Amino acid sequence: MTCGGAPNHVYHAVADFAVTLPRSSLSAVFVALALTTAGCTLTFDATTLGVETTMASPASAPPQGQEFSVKKKAVYLAWGMLWASKPSLRKTLAAQVTGDARVADLRVRVSSRWSDLLITMLTAGLVVPRTVTFEGVIVEQ
Repeated sequence: MTCGGAPNHVYHAVADFAVTLPRSSLSAVFVALALTTAGCTLTFDATTLGVETTMASPASAPPQGQEFSVKKKAVYLAWGMLWASKPSLRKTLAAQVTGDARVADLRVRVSSRWSDLLITMLTAGLVVPRTVTFEGVIVEQ
């Protein structure tokens, strides 16, 4: 007997392969999808900062003021699916800005230092630290 013109032994080999393949590969796809979509995200919303902030100034008129750079730690758990600590941009800017000053050229950089990578490797991804750097210029109005 044939199925779709293929000899019977070919059909059984394909059917056996199709039955066993999805169980192992489907679970691997779900694990990979969960790890890649859930991991290590930080969201910064400029509307909740409480101070006027710009991400970029015109190149012809760079802002004049005091530059700042603050490093904070973000720590994630379970391969980045949960967070243990997140840096607060609002608190960081509140500590930098006084009165009616504004922040210009705000930059947020997230990086992994060698110590962050070492901790991630030693814990097999259960603890994932990241270094978050906030940089900008305080402009007095």
